[in-house]
Amino acid sequence: MKTPICAACGCSLIRLGITQEKANSFHYNEKQYWFCCEGCLELFKTNPEQFLKETSDLTVCPVCLAEKPINNTIKHRFNGTIFNFCRCPHCLDVFKEDQDYFIRRLAWQTDYAGIFGGQDGCCKKNNSNRIQE
Repeated sequence: MKTPICAACGCSLIRLGITQEKANSFHYNEKQYWFCCEGCLELFKTNPEQFLKETSDLTVCPVCLAEKPINNTIKHRFNGTIFNFCRCPHCLDVFKEDQDYFIRRLAWQTDYAGIFGGQDGCCKKNNSNRIQE
């Protein structure tokens, strides 16, 4: 199952708590790509092919939402669909307890506040938790 990953930085938008309504999107070569912030979208536009090459093999663990190269995952088939898990055996065990929830979350079909607890994600300029330089 394909979950939204920022095509510039490789972060899982689900993990960041960025909903489809708040995500930045861009059509390139007749395909829609998602971004965690406007900065990543603008960066992507500078060299789309480079960023697509760098992020093309990334997948997201349905449970911990870790972004991993697909070759560094454990595959599990559920209802005819292959899911890729990080190598932590706990994630697969937790998935088996409530597969439907994790599948819906991975596909942007549930409410999930993400690691930032419902704020505007990691890269918003008005984020009060952002580290000041």
